[in-house]
Amino acid sequence: MLITREELLARLSPEGADWLDLALAEAQEATRRAPGAPPEPGAPGWQLRFAAAGRACGPQAAEAARVLLLRTACPDAAAVARLYERGTGAERRAVLLALPDLPLAPDEGVPLVEDALRTNDTGLIAAAVGPYAAAHLDAHAWRHAILKCLFTGVPVATAEVADRARGDRELARMLGDFAAERTAAGRPVPDDLDRVLALTAEGA
Repeated sequence: MLITREELLARLSPEGADWLDLALAEAQEATRRAPGAPPEPGAPGWQLRFAAAGRACGPQAAEAARVLLLRTACPDAAAVARLYERGTGAERRAVLLALPDLPLAPDEGVPLVEDALRTNDTGLIAAAVGPYAAAHLDAHAWRHAILKCLFTGVPVATAEVADRARGDRELARMLGDFAAERTAAGRPVPDDLDRVLALTAEGA
């Protein structure tokens, strides 16, 4: 769940709060650059702070700080892709969580979601299968994202999953096949599978 600037500041030390205030001011300044203005040499200050958030805010608050930086700066697709591609797992997760609030076209944000879904990093997968994926992944990719969650143990009982699963007979078939394969192999069927399967029957 996203938290506000005020909530995040309350979690930080005085030094961390000062750091965040300066980082957000730099991110806000980035939005005031005139369209078409030549890029500044080197990475903007807020992007450097994006990478340093773990040291400045601590590991528990770093993710929220990074998401807040992205939401404040509203970077373009090239900057978002660069932060994702060059980032650590924690930095990539923050990019994925921020996608619903960034001014990206589906063909700019979806490749990042698809990249995360190709990994076996459960933190990335959980961040990828959220509101942005629910809104922009096509039906085939969305169904396979649900199966990836079930396969890797990532919880899928979310509002986004509920909305898209209703009446999806093809997803129901895929879930049935997956459950049969697990049972035949003597492996447990994830509890979430029955929940999502029940949703597919609603509105059918």
